Amino acid sequence: MTANGEPQGNPLEKSQENSGDKSKEKQSKTQIVVVGGGAGGLELVRRLGDRFGRDDYDIILVERNRTHIWKPLLHEVAAGSLDANMDEVGYGGHGVRWGYRFFYGTFAGIDREKRLVHTAPLKDEDGREIIAAHAIRYDYLVLAVGGVSNDFGIPGVLEHALFLEDRTQADHFRSKLLNACLRVTHNVAQGQTDSMVRIAIVGAGATGIELAAELYNAAHALRHYGLEVFDETRLKVTILEAGPRILPALPEKLAEAAAAELEALGVEILTDTIVEEVQPFAVKMKDGKTIPAELTLWAAGVKGPDYLASLDGLEADPANRLVVRASLQTTRDDRIFAIGDCCAYTPENAERPIPPRAQAAHQMANQVFENIVCITEGRPLKDFVYNDRGSLVALSRFSTVGSLMGNLIGGRMAIEGRLARIAYTSLYRMHLIAIHGWIKGLALILVGHVNRIVRPKLKLH
Repeated sequence: MTANGEPQGNPLEKSQENSGDKSKEKQSKTQIVVVGGGAGGLELVRRLGDRFGRDDYDIILVERNRTHIWKPLLHEVAAGSLDANMDEVGYGGHGVRWGYRFFYGTFAGIDREKRLVHTAPLKDEDGREIIAAHAIRYDYLVLAVGGVSNDFGIPGVLEHALFLEDRTQADHFRSKLLNACLRVTHNVAQGQTDSMVRIAIVGAGATGIELAAELYNAAHALRHYGLEVFDETRLKVTILEAGPRILPALPEKLAEAAAAELEALGVEILTDTIVEEVQPFAVKMKDGKTIPAELTLWAAGVKGPDYLASLDGLEADPANRLVVRASLQTTRDDRIFAIGDCCAYTPENAERPIPPRAQAAHQMANQVFENIVCITEGRPLKDFVYNDRGSLVALSRFSTVGSLMGNLIGGRMAIEGRLARIAYTSLYRMHLIAIHGWIKGLALILVGHVNRIVRPKLKLH
């Protein structure tokens, strides 16, 4: 069963022969399909819809979630410090505003010969089919499906660890965290004075480090939300890192400052520690040591989804990321682009592909937009040039560290404290402007300031 990507509610199930003049009119339009509504994908469809409109072009976003939330905020959602309902973006309404169409469905594959994107059947929580499988025609396809956590084949990770790849997982972590805190509160009331919530975080990159700090911030506030005997002293967080230090993307001095801040909070940091197995309530290391953990958060690496390794003949690297040329077109199909965490682009004279960061997805989205415009205007495509603008890590309300890079500062500059916090906050503000435009983006920034004052500090439901 095929379709032209029309939104749910339209007669997609009709065959091409029975769809009449309306279907032929749709076929005459240039159809650009973007799969994945993360930071890069959402920015791209916003710009494409704004640039081309609906008359001669059909811009379609295929996404398995109904709403978008900026991925670097997920650690705050997981700790309960951020109410995602206040910050998420509904794809349907956003598409109406910016001239693209939202197709709610799960990506299931492509047919490069027929130029079709396949989606899986959409089912409700009871397993009842809502919408059948579909095939959506494309003239140009952009894959922005993001990455997934790399378990490195370690036993027990998929079965017993938690992840922070999307809002559903962040909400799940928050629910289990709250239950653990309630359990400890009850145990203390029953006289078990040594009862604690023990959390292991595997991976000392930005996600793991930011979550560790945010957990202590949340624990400090819980006493004001009904858990009178619970505070940060009832929380024990252990960070396990296979490398020699935390935050390898930052200069060593800043990483040491972050480590000192975390240890002052009570975080235990174990470097040069290789995980051998994740058990239901513990993490076992290769040296034989076992760390008790009621919750284990896995943040040890990123790879492409497994299906990218065999996606209708497209070239993928060992980490399941689609290999692209300098134009960000896939090496084996000029009509297909890939951006963000799911693509592997190694600049000339570079040893490794561009790292999976939000700033890379943003820059790639801008480049693919320009190259699609070049295609429609018959101009040569431009090569992607990645500008590393540094890395910033926020340790909740306690501290922010990072490094800025670029022509404005003449290289690399290490920053901490208030300046780093301002720079970190500006990243999200830039994202809001990128997906909403200047007027609504600035309005949302103002609303965000008000919400920090009037809304509860923690989300406990």
